[in-house]
Amino acid sequence: MPWISHLPTASLFLLLLLCFPGQNGGEDEQSTEIVSVWEGESISITCSRSENQVGMYLTTIIQPTNVLYVSEENSDFIHSDFKSRLTYSREGSNLKITLHRLRESDSSIYQCSKYILSKGHHKRLNGKVTILMVKGNARGVVEQSPLYVSPREGQSVNITCALRSSDAEKGIYLLKTHMQPEIVLSVSSQNVFTISPTFANRLEYSKEEKKIVVTLQNLWTNDSDMYVCVGVFHNSYSLSVSRRGTMVLVKDAEMERTDCGNSLWAIYGLAIVVVLLFSALVWCTLYRVDLKKYFQKKKQNAVYEDMSYSSRRSTLVRTNTYSMDKSLPAGTEHGSTIPLQVSLRGALATQCSS
Repeated sequence: MPWISHLPTASLFLLLLLCFPGQNGGEDEQSTEIVSVWEGESISITCSRSENQVGMYLTTIIQPTNVLYVSEENSDFIHSDFKSRLTYSREGSNLKITLHRLRESDSSIYQCSKYILSKGHHKRLNGKVTILMVKGNARGVVEQSPLYVSPREGQSVNITCALRSSDAEKGIYLLKTHMQPEIVLSVSSQNVFTISPTFANRLEYSKEEKKIVVTLQNLWTNDSDMYVCVGVFHNSYSLSVSRRGTMVLVKDAEMERTDCGNSLWAIYGLAIVVVLLFSALVWCTLYRVDLKKYFQKKKQNAVYEDMSYSSRRSTLVRTNTYSMDKSLPAGTEHGSTIPLQVSLRGALATQCSS
C-alpha cells in the first residue's frame, strides 16, 4: 500500500500550502472548500475518481494522517478515531465520504489524494481540499470579538482574534465560511502574512504575541459573511476554531435611504388610516344616538298623568243612579267632593217627596 510521505516542516504553515499545487503530481484539478458546523453534526466530502486509479486516500494536512483509504479491490482502511463515524459510497466517478457525529478535535484540513498506475509506477494526485471547522459550546482557546457588526458601505470594521493557550502557535487565520468561503488573512508566528486578493489594499492588521486585530476597510455589500478566527499550535493534530465567529452584514447605502423613505410613508399612511377609522367610529356613534333628544329637557309623561287622573276619578267620583241631574255645577273641578254632596242631597229630596 502506498504511504503518504510526511510534509516538510515549512509546509506546516497550513493554509499557505493551499496557494500552491499538490506535490507528487498535481495534475488533478484542485479546489478548496470551507465548512463550518457544530459538534454532533455530519458533513460529506466528495472526492473525484479517475481511470487507472489504484486507490484513494482522505488525509489530514496539519499532522499527516490517513483518515480513509479505499482500493479498487473493495478493501479499505479507516482510522480508529473514525471507525464508527465514517461511511463512504461510490457514486459514478466520485467517492462520497461522510463524517458523522463530529467533534471539535475533528477540525482540520482534509485533502483527497488518489494513486494511479502510470507506466508501471504509482503516481499520487492531490485533489480537493476541505477546511473543516467544528465548533463546540464550551469555552475554547480561540476568542473572537465582536459577535455582530452592521456597517454601511464604505465603512470599516475591526475583528479581534486572541489565542488563550500556553502552547506555541504556528499561526492565526481569519476565514470567510458561508457566502463566499475563502482565506481572508493568514499570519504566522514569524509575522509572515498572506492576504486574500478580495481584500487587497482593503485590509490592515496589527499583531501582538497571540493576538491580532484585523481591520477590513471600504466594505462592500458582497463582503457580508461569517468571519471565523482559527489558530494553529505546534504539536497539534487539529485546528482551534472560534466557537462563535463574527457576523458582518454590510448595508447598502442607497437601499437604506430607500428603506427609510418607505418607512416614513408607511408611518404616514398608518396615521391617516387611524384618523379615518376614528372619524368613522365617531360618526357612527353620533348617527345612532339622537343628541338633540338627549340634550332636550324631558317632558312629563302624558300616559302617567292620564292614569293618575283616571285613578283619582274612579275613587272620588261615584255616580248615583238615582240622581236626575248628572251635570256638575258651574265652577267645580274634577276630583273635588262637590259632585258627591250634590248627588246625595238629590237622592234624599226624592225620597222625602215620595
